[in-house]
Amino acid sequence: MTPEELLKLTKAGSIASQTVAFARSFIKKDMPLLEIAEKIEDKIRELGGNPAFPVNLSMNEIAAHATPAFNDTQTAYGLLKVDIGVHISGIVADTAFSIDLENNEENKALIASAENALKQATILIKTNKQVKIREIGRTISAEIESNGFQPIRNLSGHSIESFNLHAGITVPNYDNAQEKVLDLGVYAIEPFATLSTGAGMVRDGKRSGIYALRKESPVRDPTARGILRYILENYKTLPFCARWLQKKFGSRALLALSRLEQAGILHHYPQLIEQAGKKVAQAEHTVIITEKERIITTA
Repeated sequence: MTPEELLKLTKAGSIASQTVAFARSFIKKDMPLLEIAEKIEDKIRELGGNPAFPVNLSMNEIAAHATPAFNDTQTAYGLLKVDIGVHISGIVADTAFSIDLENNEENKALIASAENALKQATILIKTNKQVKIREIGRTISAEIESNGFQPIRNLSGHSIESFNLHAGITVPNYDNAQEKVLDLGVYAIEPFATLSTGAGMVRDGKRSGIYALRKESPVRDPTARGILRYILENYKTLPFCARWLQKKFGSRALLALSRLEQAGILHHYPQLIEQAGKKVAQAEHTVIITEKERIITTA
């Protein structure tokens, strides 16, 4: 990791942290999700970063990968997860928090369990220079279970590299028996907690409108070719959404996205739903591990 990369990582983390504080200050029940998303994404840009992915606004049993459409009329309610990514020239900070919009004690307890699990996991990483991946998962699950809930077992934290949100290493939310020690690098630590009566697993739900470039390939359709060029120039391999492109190109963007997906050029992310339909809470920070120190960039 170069000094320049470290500077960008810490700046991206600072922007993400400021954006979280901003989001917490204005999100209210019955606010349009579209308004929330655009305010958050505009704030990231105002602070000198770019969204590393469309802000995820996932409610109740939807664990992740929900972002408003261009003309979305849905409003916020229930247990809302707000997942925010910031990048500076492809250097990423990833953070998330959950908010109870119903003044519901169960929601509050579920949120606290995810937040406490994140806190204990980051303490473990900061105080243990040879921390094993399984130990992080064990710490997360133990904290969540001590509060009467359970972790989502098929969602995890992940390593992060330049223009690559999920760079190959997973950081589980339970003890997966993996003895590998967390190497130098950048990691998102990301507990998801659900009710003890849930399945503790997620399944694919409906389409989210979130995409990422899978491969570069020739495109015959001129509109799709132009939009692919725009994706390459502006997002590279980071996720983006139909809403952004529809704002730029109008309704023709939707047909172009469909053609690019059918050609295998784009990957589409489905919403992720708790299998038993139970509520999910999420908390997340980005951690940098260097030879000298461990930095929670988004705290």
